[in-house]
Amino acid sequence: MTKLTVLATGGTIAGIAGSAIAKDYRAGEIGIEDYLEKVGGLGLEAELSGKQIANIDSADIGHEVWNALHPAIMEAIADPECGGVVITHGTDTLEETAFLLDLTLPAEKPVVIVGAMRPADAVGYDGLRNFANAVRVASDAEAAGRGVLVVMGDRVFAARDVRKVRTRGTEAFRGFPRESIGLVTPASLEWFGAPWRSGGSASFDWCDKLPEVVIVYAYAGFDAAGVERQVGEKTRGIVVAGVGEGNMSESARAALVAQAKRGIPVVRASRADEGLVDREPEDTDNGFVAARALNPQKSRILLQLLLAGGITDPAAIQKAFDGR
Repeated sequence: MTKLTVLATGGTIAGIAGSAIAKDYRAGEIGIEDYLEKVGGLGLEAELSGKQIANIDSADIGHEVWNALHPAIMEAIADPECGGVVITHGTDTLEETAFLLDLTLPAEKPVVIVGAMRPADAVGYDGLRNFANAVRVASDAEAAGRGVLVVMGDRVFAARDVRKVRTRGTEAFRGFPRESIGLVTPASLEWFGAPWRSGGSASFDWCDKLPEVVIVYAYAGFDAAGVERQVGEKTRGIVVAGVGEGNMSESARAALVAQAKRGIPVVRASRADEGLVDREPEDTDNGFVAARALNPQKSRILLQLLLAGGITDPAAIQKAFDGR
């Protein structure tokens, strides 16, 4: 029987509403020991041990929690008896945590993140099934070498692809450019391809503190003043959540070119849910980087890690985005 470590951070999967039909609820109310007792009767084919990293709404998750979570994962996967790690997490920032960990963890053992869209006492609670599915994935030898995985709604997603696309409903997550990479139930698991992480080493070293990168949101009437209001003295990088294929007004573009010429990297992403942002002919002269398949929030994390590693040249940054 596979031994798995469960690291809990809170979220809806550990939430309580106080009523089976209430709309409002409190995230992060159930502790890891109580949760493991709750799932103990499911007959899961794994030996589970748990640790509470945090018990909060995922809207409050940031580097303080990540600085506790990352070493806990490293400690777990260094244990020869541990076969993999399951992380319970709120859904609002789940994709950002998953992507950051995917870039900074080795891939020899499965690391699976799971959440829920309904609190634990709601009718139709999806957390137990999602958790059982996550245990199935983390226990599977073929999950190794695929990087950090996300399990939601009977689907397995790669961290680099997964994104939350709905505010409600159990089918709230999708993948882009790849959709799900596997289908899972508590009793079965079907992969759609072979593992892709050769060597298994992390892409980036862990950093206790990352440079400030802001996401500037484009909209009708967005201009240079809109850029200047969002860029501060501590800003070391800018991601534009552009309209369409990473576009913006000429006024905003001129302001961002000025920032790029000051040595502040500027990445063009899209506020659209799906679609590639390719390089434009003027990107080289402007000093801009095209986000390719990454959405703004994931572009921010990748840019932070690059800057923390001393990479500031737009061409080198573009190469890193091209590889994601």
